[in-house]
Amino acid sequence: MLEQTFIGNSLQDWLISLVIILGAILLNKCIVLLNKHVIQKLTAKTNNRLDDILFKMLEAPILLGIALFAIWIAAKRLDLGISLETLIAKSFRVLIVVNITWFIARLVNALIEEYLVPQVEQSEHKRIDNHLMSIIRRTLLAVIWAIGIVMALNNVGVNVGTLIAGLGIGGLAFALAAQDTLKNIFGGFTIFTDRPFRIGDRIKVDGFDGFVEDIGIRSTRIRTLEKRIVTIPNYKIVEASVENISNEPMRRILMKLSLTYKTSPKKMDEAMSILKDIPKKVKNVDSKDLVVAFTDFTEYALIITFVYFIKKPADVMETPSQVNTEILRAFNEAGLQFAFPTQTLFIEKGNTVINNNKTPDK
Repeated sequence: MLEQTFIGNSLQDWLISLVIILGAILLNKCIVLLNKHVIQKLTAKTNNRLDDILFKMLEAPILLGIALFAIWIAAKRLDLGISLETLIAKSFRVLIVVNITWFIARLVNALIEEYLVPQVEQSEHKRIDNHLMSIIRRTLLAVIWAIGIVMALNNVGVNVGTLIAGLGIGGLAFALAAQDTLKNIFGGFTIFTDRPFRIGDRIKVDGFDGFVEDIGIRSTRIRTLEKRIVTIPNYKIVEASVENISNEPMRRILMKLSLTYKTSPKKMDEAMSILKDIPKKVKNVDSKDLVVAFTDFTEYALIITFVYFIKKPADVMETPSQVNTEILRAFNEAGLQFAFPTQTLFIEKGNTVINNNKTPDK
């Protein structure tokens, strides 16, 4: 009975090949139990996580490798015909390379999860770092699989050089057709790595002023001060000058205070003393770089230039309001009068002389 022939092979040969495959399955079960109850417990006692990750990632590729090897041995014993045997041999060489590539990809991905992702989770700018981490992970895995596929094709006799040349020509055509998209992708990568701004920052770019809501691979979304969403392609942001308002250490405020020409030198000194004391009266006004100077004589007013800086934590709308209120209160108490545009009329025997003592031609 065992010598009866089925599909060119005896029943005995088929049974032996089946036993080889079943033996591989049984061996795989033993390896799983050994790894779970012995190896993992041993690696858990070590001070680092690298050995745990290595054995965990090795398990599935080893099981697949044993199964493939058993199938190859079982098929090698049988007479399946030249064409089928050639197909099995080539498939085996491809699957072995794919299995090794799978192990490397799993290992790299596990190392990223173990060592890089926790650092991203603790980052102040978690959202943008997650975008960058996603790009790095996908790029590494794409490179690993691309190398693995090229090696697998090379193992079965495919002319990889000719294939790459053909893909290069196709890639060039694709790049020309999608150059704007590629520019945006590279622009997004530049933003992720260079970090001229982060999500939540207030920036001025391309004529828009607002807060960054999202940084994508293709574009960046900004919520303007009018509460509108503006989507700007990344390549335009990379090429433009970006002003990051959120990164300013302090906010500079410039004021021009106009006093009437009735203001005496003594009162002018008093006005400047009031301005110099503003940091003592208003919270969050920096006293180091304060500038107070009597700078101009204009047509209708004496001008005091007042420059002060608001500290970082302060509200840039509330603090100037407090400063302005304090100036108004102190100037009123000191009897200092603010100037405004005026016109003086002189009437002489019916002839009118107007406009700041300038006599028109008679």
